[in-house]
Amino acid sequence: MGLFNFWKKEENLFDENITIEETRFVVLDTETTGFDYENDRILCIGALVLQNGIISVQDSLEIYLQQDHYDKSTAQIHGILRDFILKRPTELEALQQFLTFLGDSIIIAHHTIFDVTMINKALERNGLPELTNKTLDTAYLYKKTLIKSHLFERKDHYTLDDLADKFDISKKDRHTALGDAYITAIAFLKIVKKLREKKAISLNQLFK
Repeated sequence: MGLFNFWKKEENLFDENITIEETRFVVLDTETTGFDYENDRILCIGALVLQNGIISVQDSLEIYLQQDHYDKSTAQIHGILRDFILKRPTELEALQQFLTFLGDSIIIAHHTIFDVTMINKALERNGLPELTNKTLDTAYLYKKTLIKSHLFERKDHYTLDDLADKFDISKKDRHTALGDAYITAIAFLKIVKKLREKKAISLNQLFK
């Protein structure tokens, strides 16, 4: 194999006949005790299926994990108290439930690297392999919808609140894992619609 072929960036990840609609996406959000990958822990995993342009709220997952680690400052944001729910799965049980739900779906999240890294750290702690699923980030995809112009100042960092405001999405359940996953799912559908207004877009092009 020639060097050029090996490093070819335009390699298609998926069969061109597979559409965005028929692909099974799992939209993910985690609520955590903080932002330290090593020392903080996942409080809750929220995930729902997005397929055929439909957000399947009935096909969703919301798991509150057993907690040894507790941080009062972050509890004010997500509202998850130590004794909020009496019977919670262990981290390992929660991960097993999530992996079964996820399967080989493509993960969508807002600032995906955070949620995926938190889950990978938890998997590592429990002697399980890292996720190998393809991922899409609505923060990155949103930037693709913006007009490139010196008259328009683009931010480096777009929050989920920015996207909710831009696309007029209700923030009623903001800062709950499932609520944020739902906002992210709607934002993804709006982003794809906006990208299609420019030109036809394929599943492979979302990854470029």
